Parts: sequence; structure tokens; C-alpha cells
Amino acid sequence: MRSKLKLLNIHTHRPNQANAIFNQETATQQTKYCYSLGLHPWYLDTNWESLLQEMKTKSDDPNLFAIGECGFDLLKGPKEAIQIAAFEAQLHWAKELGIPIIMHQVKGLHVLQQSLMHFKDPPPIVWHGFMGKSSSFQSLMNFPIYFSFGAAICKNHKQTIASLEALPLERIFFETDDSELTIEQVFSKASLILRLPVEKLARQVIENWNHISKRKIHE
Repeated sequence: MRSKLKLLNIHTHRPNQANAIFNQETATQQTKYCYSLGLHPWYLDTNWESLLQEMKTKSDDPNLFAIGECGFDLLKGPKEAIQIAAFEAQLHWAKELGIPIIMHQVKGLHVLQQSLMHFKDPPPIVWHGFMGKSSSFQSLMNFPIYFSFGAAICKNHKQTIASLEALPLERIFFETDDSELTIEQVFSKASLILRLPVEKLARQVIENWNHISKRKIHE
């Protein structure tokens, strides 16, 4: 990314935005800027391995900044065994590239914990759109798990705000996901909640990213 980067949007579904990581869904999509690529649990089927191999053809693309969004959805996804196998395959891919996972997580915390327990030295994982209780993240603090906040804090979701306040700054990111919000609005809200200048949060988020990824971002 170029040095003009100011406010990093770690996860968006709107393409061609500077200072943002676009959630690309297929290997054939095109974007001018950085993107993530992975197998979303909603769309997994028995053909997931061949789709993943196709995605891996993008491994050497310097704009591929993260693997995902991938993870667990026990409400809408396929059988748990398929979700586990696909997630762990993408953990291996992310580890090979030295870049993080952008994780989708719905009702699958126990499955995530099981995967992390037996996966040796997992890559960093960013739980996107985090809205969980503090008990959810406290059980994961011994793992390289980070937490991204977005629309929920702007809607004054009390549980999410409490989690943001409780987490170390070194574990947080911000995003717009599929909302109509701007990343400026999200950072501004986080600034009010944390009583910290937007500029400090912007620098902290970039520092956090560069700590977990071989593909660096410059201020």
C-alpha cells in the first residue's frame, strides 16, 4: 500500500477503495487495491478443495493481503466437518504466505477453539465484525486472535462497546464490512469510546497489521 494510507479498513465488500482490504470472493475478480481471498463457510460444498486450489494461484500477488473471509457458521453453513477441514486448510495457506486470516464466526466458538488447540503455531486470525461478550475473547487471548469492530459500535451496541473498551489496543482493527458506513465514521466512533485521538488509533491499527503480516502497510 502507498504511504498516503491513513485509516485502514480491514474488511469491506466495496471494491476499489484505497486504504481498504476488499473481500474478494473468487480468484477471477479484479480490484486495484489490496484484497482478501478465501472460502466463506456459507458457500462451502464438497468441491471446496478444487476451489481453494484455484484461489492459491493468487498466492504471489502482492495485493493479496489476507485469507478470508473464512471460518465457521453453524447456523447457515454446511456440516461441521466440512467447515473444519476448509478452515484448517486455509490456516495452512495463510501460514505459508505469512499473512493473517479474516474470520467469519457465528456460533462456532467451540469449534474454533478445538482447531486452535491442535493446530501448531496458527497464523494470526482477525475475527471480523466482532460483537461478542468479553468472555468470548478472553478464552482466546492465548492465541494470535485479533478483533475487528465496525457497524455495531456505531449503533451503540452495548456488549460490543464493552468488548472494545476491554481489549488491549494491540488486538484491535476496524472495518465497514457490507455497511454504508465510511471508515472515518467507524474510527470517529471508536475514538469517542476509547477517548483517544483518531490519529493515535490510525497509527495503532497500522502497527498492529504490520506486526501480524509479512505484507506491510506504510503510514
